[in-house]
Amino acid sequence: MLKVGELAERAGLTVRALHHYDSIGLLAPSARSPAGYRLYDRDDVARLQQIQALRKLGMDLAGVKAYLDRADVSPLAIVTRQLAALDDQIENARKMRDQLCRLQAQLARGETPALSTWLTTLENMTMYDKYFTKDELARLPLVTNPDAGADWRVLVDEVGALMDAGAAADSAAVRDCALRWMALLERDTGGDGTLLMKLDTMHTEQPQVQRDTGISPAMRGFMMRAIGEVKLEAYAKYLTADELARMRRHQQGRAAEWPPLFAAVAAQMAADPSPATPAAAELGARWFELFQDMVGDDPATVPRFRQALESEPLLRMGRGMSDEMLSWLRAARQAGAGAGT
Repeated sequence: MLKVGELAERAGLTVRALHHYDSIGLLAPSARSPAGYRLYDRDDVARLQQIQALRKLGMDLAGVKAYLDRADVSPLAIVTRQLAALDDQIENARKMRDQLCRLQAQLARGETPALSTWLTTLENMTMYDKYFTKDELARLPLVTNPDAGADWRVLVDEVGALMDAGAAADSAAVRDCALRWMALLERDTGGDGTLLMKLDTMHTEQPQVQRDTGISPAMRGFMMRAIGEVKLEAYAKYLTADELARMRRHQQGRAAEWPPLFAAVAAQMAADPSPATPAAAELGARWFELFQDMVGDDPATVPRFRQALESEPLLRMGRGMSDEMLSWLRAARQAGAGAGT
């Protein structure tokens, strides 16, 4: 049998991660040593292989647990899914190789490849690999849907014309564009908050993406204000005028702080899923401070805010935070408060 440290080293995980898996009922050791140390047998290792496989396929921990707890799940099914994912990666690598071979042939003939050829090769080699795994790209509708680019070009042109005409972010025409913008983001990320967050980060950090899409930082900011107005309209059914005014001030002053926080949370959860760490506590504190700045500290406000989120699908579109992230942040804040941080 393997001790927890030995299993962590062999699996490329931290001991804290295995402790967390035990605490949430995802992977419990089959035995304990006389001294109380966790001991893992063959069946435990097999289950950990399945957990890691499903995580690489894009499942969050809650989804992995729910999947493995089903009576009809077999190791064969999971290995089959792994093989399918590897086949996708091999196909992506083949396409990359074909692109490089075409570039090599042009250079060997003494030709000067077109700018688009260099850009496509450079883009495939660096940009997407930096932000997305191959599996994520395979399930990112923005990449797999051939109509996605055309739909965005039409909308971007409309928004650009409205901006040039001096339209206000809360005007009817801009509101219509904001709703379509949200719908396209939902469609082209499959409603996956993690993919949306990575896409937003890539767009923010890569001038090339801004040039190719036509979505300048100014346009992005304009649409974020417009989407904020659309969402405030939905919140108005549940919140008071003072509460809405506070949310508007938050959106105008601090809304840009949310995406980097989501990115940091996702990175920390991937590195160490336990919320009981100093890094997790710091993120939990940042989240709660931002949340309070947005909704205030009146205990009566929070239930109505949550009711709005649960009742209005529009408010969950483009949110960027999954339920797993939210639960993790709450646990991290509670652990940090208990430790006096």
